[in-house]
Amino acid sequence: MTATFILQNQDSLFYGKSKEWVDGYDANAVYKTAHKDEAVNQMFEITSKDYKQRVKVLACDLNEKGLPIIDSAIMPAPLPKAPKKDLFADQEEAAALLDAESSEVDGSEIESSEIESSGTTKVAADESAADSEEETLGEHETSTDTIE
Repeated sequence: MTATFILQNQDSLFYGKSKEWVDGYDANAVYKTAHKDEAVNQMFEITSKDYKQRVKVLACDLNEKGLPIIDSAIMPAPLPKAPKKDLFADQEEAAALLDAESSEVDGSEIESSEIESSGTTKVAADESAADSEEETLGEHETSTDTIE
């Protein structure tokens, strides 16, 4: 077993490879270095960016997989897991929810023929406003052509 250096803050969290504070229960996510001066430099960078952080360098041994062996006495309480990004495993469920939410916008009903396949809605008033702008621009262009 060889030694490595890790960083821990005042909340007992460990500095991670992703430049975020982790609880250390996944030893692969913890930032580690074999050189103490690199750990001290990283500690200096962290405290320079956030002066409220109180970071200390800890020496620990590595297991046979090269991961740090962190003493259970210095481990914090586990952090809550982040929610999954894919909320809907079933696409039909997501489409049904989208249809239910898009059936009423601003208090007015929208017909199903006005819903695009991408899930966004077209409002008839916006289309008619765009058409009237095109007509106005078309008249303006015609009048400028005759002046020139």
